[in-house]
Amino acid sequence: MDVRNIVDVPAFTTKDGSEIRELLAERNSCIRLQSLAEARLPPGGQTTRHYHPRTEEIYYLLEGTARMEIAGDERDVGPGDAIAIPPGAAHQITNTGDIVLKFLCCCAPGYEHDDTVFCDANVT
Repeated sequence: MDVRNIVDVPAFTTKDGSEIRELLAERNSCIRLQSLAEARLPPGGQTTRHYHPRTEEIYYLLEGTARMEIAGDERDVGPGDAIAIPPGAAHQITNTGDIVLKFLCCCAPGYEHDDTVFCDANVT
């Protein structure tokens, strides 16, 4: 049985600039087709705008408030919001609050640095 507690999982910085703790993934469990991580962004922090050619993502906000942009569509989000990010959609999340933004990232297939592509403001 694979059980991971957030306090025991080391943090690392993803290619887009967020700090994550990979709870369950191919690298540390029996999971092979997806991954689950907790991401954190400091107040005023934001990820680099990017997309994933192969991976679909779900963000689920736990603490804090943010501005989410996906393919040019922007929305304010907060605790309890689940955000669907389809493969190929350029996206960026910005912490708009005064506390650390914490959210879960579910990726299928699992997160890999080589599936993150940076884009400029003209890419949707």
